[in-house]
Amino acid sequence: METIDQISEMYKLLADKTRLTIMALLREKELCVCDIVDIMEMTQPNVSQHLRKLKSGGMVNEQKRGQWVYYSINLEKPNVLASLQQVPSQKHLVDQMLKNKIIEC
Repeated sequence: METIDQISEMYKLLADKTRLTIMALLREKELCVCDIVDIMEMTQPNVSQHLRKLKSGGMVNEQKRGQWVYYSINLEKPNVLASLQQVPSQKHLVDQMLKNKIIEC
């Protein structure tokens, strides 16, 4: 069980609109940085900075495949999915990105 301090830190991370959106996207599908950059129309360094904060907070996992790093929600951390229950689905954005994607990252 997580402490109040740990839960407070998780909500601080999610209080940022960009990080909250990234988590909503990852709820739909494991994504690489380039996918998130395409969907959110942000720079790669900016997206990577937010992902680093989410990773250091234990909210996301990363897995390196070749030259790309893929991110997914850390399902082993209690309360992560529960904290996203009220967040609107971003499936339409992920689906659109996959539809428009010509080459794999």
